[in-house]
Amino acid sequence: MNEAMFWQKEKNGIKCNICVWNCLIQKGKKGYCEVRENKDNKLNLLNFGKLTSIETVQMESVPLFHFLPSSQTLLIKSIGKNLRGQLFYDDIMKEKGRKIQEIYPDDLVEEAEKRNVSSITFSGDAEVYFEFAYKVARFAKRSNISTVFCTHGYVEEEPIKKIGKYLDAALVEIVASADPEFYKRFVGIGEVSPIFTTLKQLMKQRVFIEISNLIVPKLGDNVEFCKKLAEFINAELGPEIPFHILQFHPVSGLSELPKTPLKVLERCVEEARMAGLRYVYISNVENSYRNTYCYNCRELLIVRKKKIDLRLKDDRCPTCGLKINMRKK
Repeated sequence: MNEAMFWQKEKNGIKCNICVWNCLIQKGKKGYCEVRENKDNKLNLLNFGKLTSIETVQMESVPLFHFLPSSQTLLIKSIGKNLRGQLFYDDIMKEKGRKIQEIYPDDLVEEAEKRNVSSITFSGDAEVYFEFAYKVARFAKRSNISTVFCTHGYVEEEPIKKIGKYLDAALVEIVASADPEFYKRFVGIGEVSPIFTTLKQLMKQRVFIEISNLIVPKLGDNVEFCKKLAEFINAELGPEIPFHILQFHPVSGLSELPKTPLKVLERCVEEARMAGLRYVYISNVENSYRNTYCYNCRELLIVRKKKIDLRLKDDRCPTCGLKINMRKK
C-alpha cells in the first residue's frame, strides 16, 4: 500500500489529516513525521509494513495492567515520529540505527498466531503508521487476536473513528501531567487539548483505555497538574480508568535530570486517588504500587512481580464480589 488515508488536495499542496499537525505538504516534500510524502499530488506512505521491531513481551510491560492481564502480546514499532521534542531525542536516534523488517499485515497476524500471543500492540506513535495498523487490526479481528493502539494523543478524531471499530484497547501516553508549558518547551507542541479530545473519542468508540503519565523531575512534576489530569479522567472517562504514574529516567535530550524521586511519584498517586481514580499505579518501579486492590474492601487482587498472581474470581473480587474494570482472555 503506497497511498495514505485521510488527506485532501489544497492550492499549495496536500493537507494531511491523520494527526493534529495537519501538515500542508508541497510537491516532493514530506510531512512532519517524515513518512508521508507528496508524490505527484498524492500522499504516499514511506513506512507501510516497515517495522523496526517485532518482539513478544508481557502485557504488563507495555504498560497495560487491566487489559488481558498476564498475557503475551506481539509488540511492534514502525519508522516515523509524531513528536520530536527534547524528550524524544533518544527514540529518534535509536530509530535511525535500527534494521527495518518488511512484512504484510496478514503475515504479521500469522506471526502472532505462531507465537500464540493474545494480542498485537502498535507501540510508539501508532498514528504515524496508521494505515498498516488499520489493516492489521482488521485481519486480527477475524483471527480473534486483540489489538492495542499506543499514542501520545496528538491524533485527529476521524482516524480514531475509523480504526475504533477494530481496536480492543488503547494506551494514551501523557507526559508531565499535560502541563502546557512543558509540552511547548520539551515536546514541541503548543496545545494539549487534542490529547483530551483523543481520550474522549476513544471512549465514544468503546475502546478499553489505560493512561500513563510520565512525571519529569524539576521540569514536569507539578502535583497540581497531576490532580487536574486525574479530575478530568474521573469526570469525562470514569473513575475505573487505570492510571499509570511513570518514573522518568534520564535521556540524552534531558540528561542533566535525575530519576523522579519516589516521594514525588507517591504524592501523584495520592492526589489521583483523592480525585476519585480507583486504579492508580507506579508502574515502572518494583514496589507495592504495582499491585491491584479492590477499591471496595481493599482485598489484594493482583500481585505484579516477575510472575503475575491473579486472585480474581472471573472478573470479580473473591471477598466482596465487586466487579473489577478488566478485560481478561
